[in-house]
Amino acid sequence: MKKYVNPCRVIRFYSYFCTHNQTIVIMRKYFFAILMALPMLATAQDNTWERIEQEPVEAANPDAKYLLPDAVPVVDGKVCWTTTISAPGKSAQQIFDILLAQLEKMVKEPNQIAGSAIVVNDTKKHDLGAVFHEWLVFKSASLSFDRTKFNFTIEAKCSNEKVEVIMSRITYDYDLDRDPKHYTAEEWITDENAVNKDHTKLYPLSAKFRRKTIDRKDFIFNKFNTLLNDK
Repeated sequence: MKKYVNPCRVIRFYSYFCTHNQTIVIMRKYFFAILMALPMLATAQDNTWERIEQEPVEAANPDAKYLLPDAVPVVDGKVCWTTTISAPGKSAQQIFDILLAQLEKMVKEPNQIAGSAIVVNDTKKHDLGAVFHEWLVFKSASLSFDRTKFNFTIEAKCSNEKVEVIMSRITYDYDLDRDPKHYTAEEWITDENAVNKDHTKLYPLSAKFRRKTIDRKDFIFNKFNTLLNDK
C-alpha cells in the first residue's frame, strides 16, 4: 500500500528549505568578508613607539597681543603711544599735507561726537594736532549694545622722510545713559590695573577697554603708514 504524501507539506518544506538556505548563504558571505578584513585590521595596528612623536600644542591665547608688557606704555605716569613712520622720498610738507587730509576726514567720521577737531595746524613747523571724542563700540547686537565715549589726542611732528606720531590724553566716559563713569587710561588699562601678575589674563571689567583702545591705536598708526607709503 502506497503511503500518501500531502502536497501541502511538500510545498511548506520546500519553502522552509529555500528560506533557510538563503540565510546560510548570506551568513557565509558575511563570514568570508570578515576573514578577508582581518589582515587589514591587523595592519592598521602599528607600534606606538614607531609613531612620530609630537609635542602637545597649546591653544593660542586670543589676548596675547593685549597681554604684552609694552602693550600699553606709560611715560612719566601717563599712557602714551609714540611711533615713528618712515616715508622715503617725501618732504615734511608732503607728509604734513597727507596727514592733515586724513585728520580732517577722521574728525568728520560717523563715530565722532561734538568736539572732535584739528587744534594744531602749524605749516611752518609742520606740526599737527587733533582732539577726538568718539564712540568706541564693544558690542553691537539687537538685544545688547555696549559702548563708551572715547577721548584722546593725536599729534604729528613731520620732517623730511618721516613723522613722529603720538596718541595720548586718553579717557573714557562709560554708561552715560544709566550710571555715568569716568575713567582715565592710567587708572583703567595699564598693566597694573588691567593685567594679572603673571600676564596671562586681563581683568574682566577693564579688559574690553584695553583691547579696543589698542585696536584703535593700531588702526590709526597703520592707516598713517599706508597713506605715507602709498600701500
